[in-house]
Formats: sequence, C-alpha cells, structure tokens
Amino acid sequence: MDENPNLAIRFGAAYGAATLLLGTYAMWRYLMGDYDRILLPASLSLVMLVACLLRLSRVSQVRLPAYLTLIVGYLMLALELPWLDKSGVMWLGLAPLLTVLLLPLASAMLLNLLLAPAWLLLIDHPADIHLALSYGAIALVVALVPWEQRRQQVLLDATNPQDRQCNALARESLHELLVSEYQRTQFLGQPLGVLVVHLPQLEMASEQFGGRARQSLLDALCLAIHRCSRRHDFLGRQGSATFWLVLPDTSRSGAQMVQQRIEQSLESTVLVDTGTLRAQIGHCQRLPGESWPRFEQRLLSLTRQFCDT
Repeated sequence: MDENPNLAIRFGAAYGAATLLLGTYAMWRYLMGDYDRILLPASLSLVMLVACLLRLSRVSQVRLPAYLTLIVGYLMLALELPWLDKSGVMWLGLAPLLTVLLLPLASAMLLNLLLAPAWLLLIDHPADIHLALSYGAIALVVALVPWEQRRQQVLLDATNPQDRQCNALARESLHELLVSEYQRTQFLGQPLGVLVVHLPQLEMASEQFGGRARQSLLDALCLAIHRCSRRHDFLGRQGSATFWLVLPDTSRSGAQMVQQRIEQSLESTVLVDTGTLRAQIGHCQRLPGESWPRFEQRLLSLTRQFCDT
C-alpha cells in the first residue's frame, strides 16, 4: 500500500491540513501578542510543508515525511503541555495516537513507553499515579485499532480466493477449482484445456524499475487474458510469474484460438518502462481416459519448462 497513489494523495492532504493549522496557530499567537510562542509553530509549519511535498512527489518514500510529522507533533506538544494546566490530560493522548498512526505498531509501542516520563513531567502533576495510568490506558487503546486491522487482514487473506497482487485466483483456490472442474468435465465427457502463461519480464522489471513497473506488468497481463477469454474461464496465479488459464468445455483447436488471441493482445500492449509485453504460452489438453494425477503431472511439467527457460 505504500506505493498506492491514492494513499499518497490522502496523506499529502493530511500533511497539508497540518501545515495550514500550524500557520494559522502562529498567526493567532501573533494577533494575541504572544510573540515568544510564534517562532516554533511558524518554523514547524515550513517543516510540515516539506513533508507534504515529499509525500506527494515521491510516492514510494513514506518514512521521511512520517518522521518529520512525528517530530513536529512532539515539539508542539512539548511547547503547549506546560501551558494547558488541567486540560493537558486530554492532549496527552495525542502523543501515543500520532505515534501509532505514523509508525509500525511495535516501534510505536516502544516509543510510547520510552517517552511516557517526558510527557508526564511536562504536566503540572507529574507524580499523579492516575495520570500515569491514564496515559498507559490511552496508549493501549490506540494500539488496539491497528492490531485489530492487522488481524482482520490476516483473516481476509486466509479466506480471499483472489491473489493479493493481481486480478487472478490465488494458488490454493486455483488448484481447488481446477480439480473440481476436471471432475465435472470428466463426468460430463467434455474437453478441458489449460493455458500456461509465463511472464519472463516480471522479475527483470522488479529489479530494474521497481514495484510499480512490476504491478503494471501484472495488471496488463491479467487485463489482456480476461479480455480474450470467456466468462466461465478462470485465471489463476500458479507462481510469481506463471499463470494458468483454465478453459472448461474447450477443445484443442478452441484453446489454440484463445492462445492466439492472447498473444496478439499482448503484442499490442506497450508499457512505458518495459516496452512490448512478452509472454510464453503453452497448452495442456486433457487426454481421453486420462486420470487426474497424470494430467496434473503433465501440467506441472509444462509449467517447470517455462520457468527453467
């Protein structure tokens, strides 16, 4: 998700809002005559502007803007907490919240624990045990949100039949559906074909051009295959760069026609970083009276041949 352009825009908007807020706060202090408390928020608004521009200009660079934002938040809290009297207890929760939002969960919890004495000392009643307990409770509660999100994501990944990186079935779901389709077509006496599609450019693109070029290749390949196949055909990802297109009720000649359409579609697909999309495509047809282990062995052997070349 770090390379998602929409996510970068949302973070950039948040950083931009923080920049505007700090600038407005500095202006308000100027109008109130608190000249000794203007310099820090005015300077930090410029730092937040830099963080905003970094997040928008470099989509893959997420750490540096997050660190700058965290430092700005900490400095503003250190500036304001001594002046908040009893209301400082409420603003004390902003520190663990910012940390959890901007850092990985384990690092955020460790940093919240290490900085707890510093935040408590900035309030009028640092020795109050209830204040320390309140800070600990806030830190634990805000940590429950990303922990629950991670738990839900693990459950979703375990039950989601789709591959996480492209519009294709995951390996486990692909094999389950292929076995079911083999049994169904065998029982009905229908032909069954499988196209093995290998994308040799994938690893090269990832090494030379980064993750965005790799994702573009995957998206273009899946789009071309789906465009050339029927609605009841299904595409699955067998390996990192290998796909199986299962063609139920399809003869050898029909599978070869689908293969030709996919090859023509790929030849007309040109990407900015890698050029023309090139893929190796092979065909495995179920033979009359062939058992599932034998068909699976032939299919895996064909797949390995593509991966070794």
